[in-house]
Amino acid sequence: MKYELRLSGTGGQGLILAGIILAEAALLDGKLAIQSQSYGPEARGGASKSEVIIADTDIHFPKVTNPNLLLAMSQEAALKYSDDLNKEGILVTDSLFVSQLPHHLGKVYELPITHTAKECLGKALFSNIIALGAIVKLTGIVSEESIVKAVLHRVPAGTEEINKKAIQLGMELIK
Repeated sequence: MKYELRLSGTGGQGLILAGIILAEAALLDGKLAIQSQSYGPEARGGASKSEVIIADTDIHFPKVTNPNLLLAMSQEAALKYSDDLNKEGILVTDSLFVSQLPHHLGKVYELPITHTAKECLGKALFSNIIALGAIVKLTGIVSEESIVKAVLHRVPAGTEEINKKAIQLGMELIK
């Protein structure tokens, strides 16, 4: 099994952290994982992506070449990073920011990720964790227990409960 994921959006949305958390959750599940990142020269607002490869055998090349899943948290990211999305792959978009979907033959999930963060948790800051919950529910690539542990390992003290809620909200977005 080898699963390639690309989490993309704009700088400041926490997608690099989300990729690190996802890779850590895979390691907690006893899988192999590699995470890499790329972002524009802008500190906030420029295009960014975090790529994660999760496998149960050796990973010989550290870059995503045929993504099974693309998370697009901005319109620019949806258009810029979707070209090589596997034809059976999953495209997950944040419906608040992505209105023009790229042509894709696989499954598409337009989710109110940022809207849910603002509405239910009071801040868009939790959008990345909500997105992780949705990805885990969609793919089963890591266990719920491991994603919770990995999130709690990386978030600031005092925010554990709200981040657990964010994971749950993301999972609930998937029907």
